[in-house]
Amino acid sequence: MQRLLVAILAAVDAAIAAAVGLVVLLAPLTLLWTLAFGASADWGALWPAAGTLWQLGHGVPLEIVIPDEIVIAVGISPAAAHFTLSLTPLAFLIFTLLFAARSGTRAARSGAWLLGAFAGSVTFALIAVGVAYTARTDAARAPFALAILLPSAVYLVGALCGAVRYAWREGDGGLIDRLHDVVDGWGEWGVLPAEIVRGTAVVIVSLTGIAGVAVAVAVLLRGGEVVALFESARVDATGVTILTLGHLAYLPTLLVWAVAWLAGPGISVGVGTAVSPAGTQLGVVPGIPMLGLLPENGSIWMLIVVLLPIGAGAFAGWVVRSRLVWEDVARPFAPRVAITAGIALCSAGITAIAAVLASGSIGPGRLAETGPHVGWLSLAIGAEVLVGAAILLLAPRHRDELAEERTDRWVAEMGASPTADAGAVVAGSRPAVDWNSDDQDANDTAPLDDHGFFGDSSTPTHR
Repeated sequence: MQRLLVAILAAVDAAIAAAVGLVVLLAPLTLLWTLAFGASADWGALWPAAGTLWQLGHGVPLEIVIPDEIVIAVGISPAAAHFTLSLTPLAFLIFTLLFAARSGTRAARSGAWLLGAFAGSVTFALIAVGVAYTARTDAARAPFALAILLPSAVYLVGALCGAVRYAWREGDGGLIDRLHDVVDGWGEWGVLPAEIVRGTAVVIVSLTGIAGVAVAVAVLLRGGEVVALFESARVDATGVTILTLGHLAYLPTLLVWAVAWLAGPGISVGVGTAVSPAGTQLGVVPGIPMLGLLPENGSIWMLIVVLLPIGAGAFAGWVVRSRLVWEDVARPFAPRVAITAGIALCSAGITAIAAVLASGSIGPGRLAETGPHVGWLSLAIGAEVLVGAAILLLAPRHRDELAEERTDRWVAEMGASPTADAGAVVAGSRPAVDWNSDDQDANDTAPLDDHGFFGDSSTPTHR
């Protein structure tokens, strides 16, 4: 009965995740639909629009076909009436990943993580099938297979990551525990999986924070250009609201662009263009306000910003090195080399996935190539993180580490802790004082932590 309950709760979590994503689109679209079209609005087109945008938010490319009457009325070229839109607004995808990870963690806590991840993913896939069948529109067509597979894959990856993370730390009494026992049997190499994942997580979080600061600085320096592009669009309050909400959905995508710029390769906004610290070469770009944040020029001296990804790698190396010292496994050099290489490779792999999702087509013709180059960005991040992590992980061992290991070795040989030995010396030279008695000497001192306020001085055991 408990496993059935876990499957039901996982399915409910998946349904809530899909519903929240769709409602976040439906709510503002309904308001804007009412303000823009009033009582004569075609409400039958509201759901297809929301479902199509939900699919785009999970990486599904859309084939945009502008009707002939609009082409004639607006006066655009017929060649520009048909193009692919594949640049993903990553806000929706990240929300699904985080919600799925939370559901996977709950399933692992209940002792049936594999069943929970499977039940949640199947439920999410069924919802994706329903959206793909009902949210069809002639203006924006999504490939039917991808409209089902990509959202389901996003949820499955999030659920498995959350479940495996919890099961690896706390145990599951099954597959993960057996795998953990095998890894523990590797001896000094047993720390590799956990420390590589920990170091990679530190790198990704650090790069995200650095990119956020970079975007904030760009808004501060080039906010006037963004405002000017808003004004040149000549839209009313409804149009401004739509543009603002669209920019918020693409904010995580903009963070990936910022990482690409900081790493050195930069991004492109059209075929034959480049925006990097070393220089900017742009032709005519769309009047999207977000693109006003792009720097107008660069300099070879601005390549100093590549020190920031190197710093992220160094910070990850420091975190992992501290953990290895605490676990008394920092002595072997070869495992530290493998951990350094593993952090660099995993960071490059995650960056490559993010670059794939943050690049694509935003229009016809030359606008079919927009965003970072996957190969160059992953190579740059891998090399920079490798250098930074190696500085801290492969550096000669500090005397504090050696002193701590000598102390631990002495404690192991003597069979007693330094605190206990010190207590024995004091007990042998002076009788213990009864602090509750009335005949205390005025020169006696009381212990600082008589009630154990600061803990019992025990060291937490690592799983």
